[in-house]
Amino acid sequence: MKERLFFIYIMTNKSNQVLYTGVTNDLKRRVFEHKEKLVEGFTKKYNLSKLVYYEVFKDAESAITREKQIKGGSRAKKLALIETQNSEWKDLWEKICS
Repeated sequence: MKERLFFIYIMTNKSNQVLYTGVTNDLKRRVFEHKEKLVEGFTKKYNLSKLVYYEVFKDAESAITREKQIKGGSRAKKLALIETQNSEWKDLWEKICS
């Protein structure tokens, strides 16, 4: 049986001005939905289509706890978190699709 994984992720817009933190059990599908504007809401409204950060978890509870921790933190903490793994703010879409 395939292990089920969960992800927290941060999306932004082309100018890296707006950040959105989310949680999902299918990162490829969810990022595709954001990129194609298939889901109404914050990411569609603010044109957030660039994946700049993600973490992987083995259980939903840990992923949700981490999502809340990130959402509760300051913008500076989110920026620092992104910078630790993606200092050039590249779209990680290709990385998760390969």
